[in-house]
Amino acid sequence: MKNGYKILWTNHAIKELEDTITYLEENWTDKELQYLVVKMEETLLLISHNPYLFQVSEVKKDIRRVVILTYNTLYYRVKNNQIEIISFFSNRQNPKKRKLK
Repeated sequence: MKNGYKILWTNHAIKELEDTITYLEENWTDKELQYLVVKMEETLLLISHNPYLFQVSEVKKDIRRVVILTYNTLYYRVKNNQIEIISFFSNRQNPKKRKLK
């Protein structure tokens, strides 16, 4: 697609993002938080223009993953010519807590 794929967030991914931001606001500086935002925007732009750029998840073959900084992994899939963000997982958690549907 010329302008990139449309990106949609699932409710689950939005909740994880909100929880992460709440945690980071309490434990990180504003500069660190802003850096995460910039890296996330850069990553979403890359995904929207080349959704197959990042590696296939070890959990499910139709899901791809990209580490955003060290602490968070974004899981997504290409569905109906759109990108569906299914999880914004905090890597500080036990991997068994991942919910990839």
